[in-house]
Amino acid sequence: MKNKFKIILILVLALSFTELKAGTLSDSLKTAYLNNPKLNAERANVRAVSEETEIALSEFKPSITISGYVSEQDNTKGTESNYKPSEQSLLIEQKIFQGFSGIANLKKQKYEYSLANFKLQKVEQEILLAAAEVHANLLLGQKKVDINKINIDLFERQVETDSYRLEKGEINLTDLAQSEASLAGAEAKLIAARNDLVTAKVNFEKIVGKKLTENIQEIQFINFWLPQSLAEAYKISGNENPDLKIAILEYEKSKQDVIIAKSDLAPSASLSYKIAEQHDVSSTVQERTQQTLKATVTWPLYSGGSNLSSLRKAKELKNKYDLLLQDSKKTVSTAVANSWSNYQSSKSVLNSIGSQVKAAEIANEGITLEYESGGSNRTTLDVIQSRAILLDSRISLATLERDFLVSQFSLLSAVGRLTAKQLNLKQ
Repeated sequence: MKNKFKIILILVLALSFTELKAGTLSDSLKTAYLNNPKLNAERANVRAVSEETEIALSEFKPSITISGYVSEQDNTKGTESNYKPSEQSLLIEQKIFQGFSGIANLKKQKYEYSLANFKLQKVEQEILLAAAEVHANLLLGQKKVDINKINIDLFERQVETDSYRLEKGEINLTDLAQSEASLAGAEAKLIAARNDLVTAKVNFEKIVGKKLTENIQEIQFINFWLPQSLAEAYKISGNENPDLKIAILEYEKSKQDVIIAKSDLAPSASLSYKIAEQHDVSSTVQERTQQTLKATVTWPLYSGGSNLSSLRKAKELKNKYDLLLQDSKKTVSTAVANSWSNYQSSKSVLNSIGSQVKAAEIANEGITLEYESGGSNRTTLDVIQSRAILLDSRISLATLERDFLVSQFSLLSAVGRLTAKQLNLKQ
């Protein structure tokens, strides 16, 4: 019975780890950073590439091999008796010169390791940006549902008021029908908002990797340490943007490939030492020890043209990565400019739309009071229009808050600073 209880407890704890209790932006980012499978795959790739550097270093170190054999020789004719020759040997080999390919390959592997790290940073930025977007979309979807619920409450109150006023003869049936139609339209918008919220939750769980069990929380002020000017953004991106760093490293790596290809046309030299102990070699030799020191020099003169073709191929690939580097510089510069422009635009529009919401709330409240008092010329259509303006302004405010948040993350991504370290997710 106790064992069953332990098993149930373990299962409950395991299931609880797949749920995200808190609903803050920081929690969503941290969970995605730790659990996203694509990001974890890149981390594994960095660890694998780090071993390639050790492999490249092994080219400069000697190799030591021990070997031996035992055989049996049966002499059926002649005077020699049967014997069992055997040998135990130790071979030490050291490469002396490889046409500089060893040094070039070591540099190439170091570039590969740096390349893997920047590719990891690129994926990290992609995942964190996607996590911020789905979090913001989920919060927007929740706000839209709440706003539409408030809108329905207002129209329900208006239908109730219009029914009472119709009984008193203050309005006609057409006015009541307008209010009822507006209520039906508001209910349809609420259904659409709820469907959008379901989609936002699915996308959230896909990117973040965990199921949200509580309502997502309002995003508080966060200092992202954004660039203070476009010039500063350009400067940071030139030093930290992973796409640009990847292009630079790909070009540097291609230059080492040219050196490696040239080494196929150059001489190579190696030195080896072998000591072997032989037993029962023949009927006249029972034991023998041999020591061999050998220096080997090779120089490929002709290999069917494959080495020259490899060299030409390496040079063309170098030209290719040089062109891609120039294109990457332009692409990154454009991305930074666009991200900066979107950030500044969304910030300015957000301030304006906040004022619009306040004005729409005051106008709707005044028009509603005038209409319900019956002492003015306000019509049902005036009330419906004021509430439509209020609804649209509130939805616009929620949407722009989402856009402003995403624009900050996009700017960080463009300059290369959308990382767990920058967002303090490693604390």
